[in-house]
Amino acid sequence: MNDAVGASSAFPLPLLQSGENAVIVKVGGRGELHRHLETLGFVEGADVTVVSEAAGDLIVEVKGTQVALDRSVASRIMARAAA
Repeated sequence: MNDAVGASSAFPLPLLQSGENAVIVKVGGRGELHRHLETLGFVEGADVTVVSEAAGDLIVEVKGTQVALDRSVASRIMARAAA
C-alpha cells in the first residue's frame, strides 16, 4: 500500500458506526499500550468491525475476537474503509 494514500484516507476507529468494517493502517501509542494492542490483534492490515458502542466505549471485533476499548485508546488506532 502506498503510505501517502493510506495515511490521507485514514481516520480514528471511533468514527466508525456499529456494523461498519475497516482495515487498520496504523496503531499509535507507545511502549506497553502499543504492545498490548498488537497482542490483541490490532496490527496493520487487520480487518476490524465495530460491534457496538456504549457510554463512549467501543466493542470491536478483530481477528475473530470481540474486544472492549476505551474511546481514548480506540482513537490511537487509525483505519481506512474496507474495500
